[in-house]
Amino acid sequence: MAHPVRRVVPPLEGEQLNQASRAYRHLASVLASKKKGAVQLAADGSGTVAVPREVFEFFVAALEQLAAGQAVTLIPMTREITTQEAADFLNVSRPFLIRLLEEGRIPFRKVGTHRRIRFGDVLRYRREDDRKRAAVATALTADAEDLGLEY
Repeated sequence: MAHPVRRVVPPLEGEQLNQASRAYRHLASVLASKKKGAVQLAADGSGTVAVPREVFEFFVAALEQLAAGQAVTLIPMTREITTQEAADFLNVSRPFLIRLLEEGRIPFRKVGTHRRIRFGDVLRYRREDDRKRAAVATALTADAEDLGLEY
């Protein structure tokens, strides 16, 4: 696709939710039984097509969320988002996000007076922040165990 895309599938209801649940269960079992390599998909009499395993895993993960009643959004890593969209994604305030940008913790560019942030950079920051928080929690747990504290 030549242009950035943002595709949103809202939460499903009724028969669509049931279809997504059945499809997820079936395709998750296909995924579990096929340990590596492409997956062959058939489309209503038009033959089969090989789909890379990673793409199939992505599709099954999206179905899992839809079957659980969640909305799913597809955002390419290179798509630029606004500061408010980035703040919402990180579950922080917009002023806090602006501070992260100005401190150089997340790269951005300016378009006129507006900041634009690549979604991939926001995701990278969140993964790094999650990793750091998990390391701190592990260290605190180890310290508590060393001190014989119970929680």
